[in-house]
Amino acid sequence: MATTYESFCLHTTPEKFYIEACDDGADAVLAIDRVSTEISLTVRKDIPPSDQSQPICGIMGTIRMVAGMYLIVITKKKKVGDLLGHAVWKAVDFDIISYKKTMLHLTDNQMQDNKAFLSMMNHVLQTDSFYFATNYDLTHSLQRLANTSPEFQEMSLLERADQRFVWNGHLLRDLFPQTELHKFAFPVVHGFIIMKSCCINGKLFEWNLISRRSCFRAGVRYYVRGIDTEGHAANFVETEQIVQHNGGKASFVQTRGSIPFYWSQRPNLKYKPKPQINKTVDHLDGFQRHFESQILIYGKQVLLNLINQKGSEKPLELAFDKMVTSLGNSMIKYVAFDFHKECSRMRWHRLQILLDIVAETQDEFGYFLVDADGNVLVQQEGIFRSNCMDCLDRTNVIQSLLARRSLQSQLQRLNVLHVGQQIEDQMDFEKIYKNAWADNANACAKQYAGTGALKTDFTRTGRRTQLGLLMDGWNSMIRYYKNNFSDGFRQDSIDLFLGNYSVDEVDLTTPLRELKDWKFLTLPIIMVVAFSMCIICLLMAGDTWTETLAYVLFWGTASVMTFAVILFNGRDFVDAPKLVQKEKMD
Repeated sequence: MATTYESFCLHTTPEKFYIEACDDGADAVLAIDRVSTEISLTVRKDIPPSDQSQPICGIMGTIRMVAGMYLIVITKKKKVGDLLGHAVWKAVDFDIISYKKTMLHLTDNQMQDNKAFLSMMNHVLQTDSFYFATNYDLTHSLQRLANTSPEFQEMSLLERADQRFVWNGHLLRDLFPQTELHKFAFPVVHGFIIMKSCCINGKLFEWNLISRRSCFRAGVRYYVRGIDTEGHAANFVETEQIVQHNGGKASFVQTRGSIPFYWSQRPNLKYKPKPQINKTVDHLDGFQRHFESQILIYGKQVLLNLINQKGSEKPLELAFDKMVTSLGNSMIKYVAFDFHKECSRMRWHRLQILLDIVAETQDEFGYFLVDADGNVLVQQEGIFRSNCMDCLDRTNVIQSLLARRSLQSQLQRLNVLHVGQQIEDQMDFEKIYKNAWADNANACAKQYAGTGALKTDFTRTGRRTQLGLLMDGWNSMIRYYKNNFSDGFRQDSIDLFLGNYSVDEVDLTTPLRELKDWKFLTLPIIMVVAFSMCIICLLMAGDTWTETLAYVLFWGTASVMTFAVILFNGRDFVDAPKLVQKEKMD
């Protein structure tokens, strides 16, 4: 397999960036012209004396902003662990460096726009959970890698990567056409990776959890729902659990993704906006596209729909069921399980009902297993695709239970567990397992909803607690604020990072300075003044109680009516994305 260089040094001169490969025996240097933006290969002796040199961990890519091109490099990394003998790293810190030596060519408005775009890029980079390897393909599961051709094995990491999970694909677009430059760049995945050395019955084994977040239809909670015309689902994440013991390897893969038809749930200041199913499009076409690709990649599909079967979520459940029936594909099985109803009043033991329903199918699907000699003993024949509304909290709970059930069988086949032993009884490992899945939930939730996950007390401890309920309430409040008042910026940041929006090289006007409607400023001021006057009237009573009551009623009514008008026009007051057209978001 073609690998990339592992260590680099960035030399900065007024004319060029020189990225030197610092591996033993390496002499190659990547040269980037800061004026023409041309990228070429040279050698170490061509590097001129430079006042500015710094070690870097890798190249994230390049991007155009208002001021011109910028180079993005990884300046700090942290080792997560080893996967099949290959080091896996977490990118911890980044630097965004301008090709231009000065910003004097920009107007004041362009300076502000450029600053906003830089802030967006930094926001995505600071989201955390970017991972890479220089000599291993993190974008593919063990089973996919085992079923590849010799030609595939010889490809560079960039060429062979699963593009669904390459988050710096757009940033590397200038390097990708030149294969001779591929040793200087590696695909970066976004999601969650944890690697633990564990011991049961005195037998050491490696237990890994990898969640790969798709860069197709990526975004934030309320602005990206359903699927796009290509069949890509919002918040799609592939999660793989890997076990290694004495040369043997086992893998179990699951997916999660938004309900795969055209629907939206735009924020409007209400705590839970009502989902809207698009009535003007052919849902079945996109639905079929989605599952054709899923079946091609993963095989048979069991769709675990965990949303409520009453209230505002009910139409989505009915539509999902109807579309599976209309598709009539024998490779797809639909299972609806009302998570909240079944587990209400802390009855979390009732999750076993769902596990019992799918147990036979899970045994039929199996998992991927390879012996110490590299012989494939078992292939995973199908996959569980789980979803709730956000594909976060409820979904993660179910996925952790399905993964544990698979792990029970895997550890027995690898001779780690004795016959009759249960994972739940291995207290040290059980603690590692539960905490890892809870950390996975938090990472996925922060990337999509802006806060840690809900229900992680159950994932960590196996039971629901009062403290957990309080923490869920707090996280729900934070989610409400972010979803209404900061998610537009977050969505714009992701769209810029992934290339869904590109700064035009000729027309440097941007949609960032969109003027707000008069209601945006006027009504909140009126409401605050009216409410303040109401409180003042209560605290500073008039000569008679009737006079006080009249003032309180007047100002109270004014504040309530203004609040009602604001709520009615809720979409005008939320922080909406500015960079991508509205129809692309719905």
